[in-house]
Amino acid sequence: MAMAAASASATSLFLPSSFKLNAPTNNSVTLRFPLLNRRFNGFRIAASVSVSNPNLRTGPDDLVASILSKVVQTDGGVLLKNEEHKEVAEVAQELQKYCVSEPVKCPLIFGDWDVVYCSRPTSPGGGYRSAIGRLFFNTKEMVQVVEAPDIVRNKVTLSVLGFLDAEVSLKGKLKALDSEWIQVIFEAPEIKVGSWKVQYGGQSEVKLKITYVDDKIRLGLGSRGSLFVFQRI
Repeated sequence: MAMAAASASATSLFLPSSFKLNAPTNNSVTLRFPLLNRRFNGFRIAASVSVSNPNLRTGPDDLVASILSKVVQTDGGVLLKNEEHKEVAEVAQELQKYCVSEPVKCPLIFGDWDVVYCSRPTSPGGGYRSAIGRLFFNTKEMVQVVEAPDIVRNKVTLSVLGFLDAEVSLKGKLKALDSEWIQVIFEAPEIKVGSWKVQYGGQSEVKLKITYVDDKIRLGLGSRGSLFVFQRI
């Protein structure tokens, strides 16, 4: 949702010089009361009251609630339309203004996180999350665990053809590149189906900028521009 505030102009006021009224800001609306428009001793009073726009979200708590309402139960962003992705990006851009300084050093980055959104929905899970992959694999859960001091574990739980459970996991080592950017080098992924498991492929590397973190969510921006929303479990 766009973060634009409603704007309205005040009515003309004809008051004695002792009266002073500040003009409403762009973050207010004006309520007019026609029955109060009267003339008293030659003065015409046009009453107006400015109140905050209830739809305006400016604080971090409201922004967190807003972005979560847009991304939860969207299959990691797959179900969103282009315009809805833009709305998520706008809220994320506003929310990053409230990010702590040096988020890489913030202990809040550690914990268990649900990957609830990615602007490129196929990024977490790779081919399993592609248009063709989703015909055979139904994503049940995408979780990232960040353990102090430098361990990252990614796990994607899938349902194969609707009846067979599978799990793809990666373990990586985290390295701080600066106060905002981290690099994670993952070992080869492991896939597990029932009691059968195998490791395949090779190492992979990701770079992520932490743009916001608190006790509820964490936002990340990938080196290729992908926006991630993680919700604490």
